[in-house]
Amino acid sequence: MEDKLVQIGPEVALFIATCVVMIVGLWPNLRVRTLVTPIAAFALVIAGLLALNSPAPTDAMYPELARFAKTMIAAVGLLLVLLLPGVVDRDLEARAAAGDEAFEPIKSTRAEFYAFFLFSLTGLMLCASADSLIWLFLALELTSLPTYIMVTMSTRGTRSQEAGVKYFFLGAMGAAVFLYGFALLYGATGTTNLPAIASAFAADGIGPIGIAGLLLAIVGVSFKIAAVPMHFYTPDVYQGAHSSVSAMLAFVPKTAGFIALMLLCGLAGWHFGEDAGALPPALHITLWIVAALTMTIGNVMATVQTSVKRMMAYSSVAHSGYMLVGLLAGPGPEFARSGLAAVLFYLLCYGVMNTGVFAVLASLERDGHDADSIDDIRGLCKTRPVLGWIVVICTLSLLGFPPLLGFVGKIGLFTAGISNDLLPLVVILGINSAIAAFYYLRIVCAVYLDPRDDKDTPPDRAPFRTRWAGAAISATGVIVLLAFAGPLMSASHTASVPAPVEVAPDNPAPRHTGTDDREDPSITHAG
Repeated sequence: MEDKLVQIGPEVALFIATCVVMIVGLWPNLRVRTLVTPIAAFALVIAGLLALNSPAPTDAMYPELARFAKTMIAAVGLLLVLLLPGVVDRDLEARAAAGDEAFEPIKSTRAEFYAFFLFSLTGLMLCASADSLIWLFLALELTSLPTYIMVTMSTRGTRSQEAGVKYFFLGAMGAAVFLYGFALLYGATGTTNLPAIASAFAADGIGPIGIAGLLLAIVGVSFKIAAVPMHFYTPDVYQGAHSSVSAMLAFVPKTAGFIALMLLCGLAGWHFGEDAGALPPALHITLWIVAALTMTIGNVMATVQTSVKRMMAYSSVAHSGYMLVGLLAGPGPEFARSGLAAVLFYLLCYGVMNTGVFAVLASLERDGHDADSIDDIRGLCKTRPVLGWIVVICTLSLLGFPPLLGFVGKIGLFTAGISNDLLPLVVILGINSAIAAFYYLRIVCAVYLDPRDDKDTPPDRAPFRTRWAGAAISATGVIVLLAFAGPLMSASHTASVPAPVEVAPDNPAPRHTGTDDREDPSITHAG
């Protein structure tokens, strides 16, 4: 029990901060209420340090996954928290400051908004610590449920409320699907413990019930990563929510989904060797089709959008398709062959560069609403050069333009796919990267080359410097993190190495054996 408490130290730190934020956010004094942002940021720093120095669990499917994932979550969470000031309670605070009405805590939502943000990050970290189906289900729901409310309350209009309702009902459907899959996995093995399920599948094979459970679980979790066919909510929710919340949606549920997919696919028997990354045919074909459709539909639909937020939403769908190529590649003995390591590294890259674009949109306002259309950012390099160049840098990185961070991340996915004989899917990935160039360069041209119409009033600058700081830090990270790409890749590979799963001696020998354990038929790399 003590070891488990130490392992979830980052989550405990965030929970304590959540309780503090709930009290401070309702304080009668405005200066005290505004402390919720630094409190949340400080808690994320503490959580990141605790994660970085936490011991690796001995009974996890991926012993080093939690350390890398939680540190990454804390780092990107720091960027996201900088975008939150002013999202809620803005009108209430203005009226209270002008003396038009007294501040009433019952009308304030600042405390709840920040608490939901921290709860969602806590759930995301718990996903990385999951060692059972029950734990994984609760962690996924703790990640998602707060985001439904954050979307709904993020703007003053009805658009965010409509987006929140769509998001909630489709999320409930996704949860029902993967929970049914979890139930079938329990029925096939008689246990909810993930290593025990992997051991049972390695020893006795995966029967029809087990395959059905894995397929349903994967399809349900596809909602979290906005993969086809569970992607329909994405553009409406991203456009309806405030840009600060959209930035969170692009990283937090997606990261939770891919961690869950790593754990679920690991149950099917990933291993090292000549046929590394092999999955049962039903799972392999399903993920192959989903990856191809996700990246293609996402990119094609993005090309016809005039809203930057809808364009970024379909871009998010496409990036999930890219990372599914790495998921199909599976683990490998080194980074160049490990698709899981490429996925973890790409999640970090995507979190940094995507947050930069949404931070700029959150930093620009027209009639009290954050920027959305292409016209809002047209000529931005001339009117607001700092924000304009941040958009250029982060957008080119999302495209994979060398030598920016996104290029390094995408190379990892390409090499993992080629090394694991996924050549047709890699070709589709290359074609889709070319399609993506159309709408990414469209944004760059609008910001850098297109002149602004003198009759069109440029959007105002949002009066929240932390949003500008978040945008600047993201753009700086896209460049500076290149110097640390080697250590980060090494850390992501270490995090993606599955632990060997022991099989009882009286069980049949597993069909596949790890590279280091070929002489011992009782051990297989199934994590």
